[in-house]
Amino acid sequence: VKPMTPRCTVPKAVPVGKTASLHCHENEGYPKSTYSWYRNSEPLSPDTKTNAKFQNSSYTLNPTTGTLVFHAVHKGDTGRYSCIATNDAGFAKCEEQEMEV
Repeated sequence: VKPMTPRCTVPKAVPVGKTASLHCHENEGYPKSTYSWYRNSEPLSPDTKTNAKFQNSSYTLNPTTGTLVFHAVHKGDTGRYSCIATNDAGFAKCEEQEMEV
């Protein structure tokens, strides 16, 4: 079963250095969906250590739960965030939401 449009929760404004939690979830898809996050239409790497572009970011992305947590946000984390739920039957995307740091 193709995933439905996921429900995305993105904080509107987060003070520099604080923790920010972004959530993405849908429960219609079968098999269970995996989740990927995008900032300004660019995919966020699930592994910040191996991707040089994201080494300065302090976030954890869990593709199974759809949770994206910034441990200490900085100005560079400001942007439009969206999430895509994917399974064998297809994918669905939530609308972009702005997060300001």
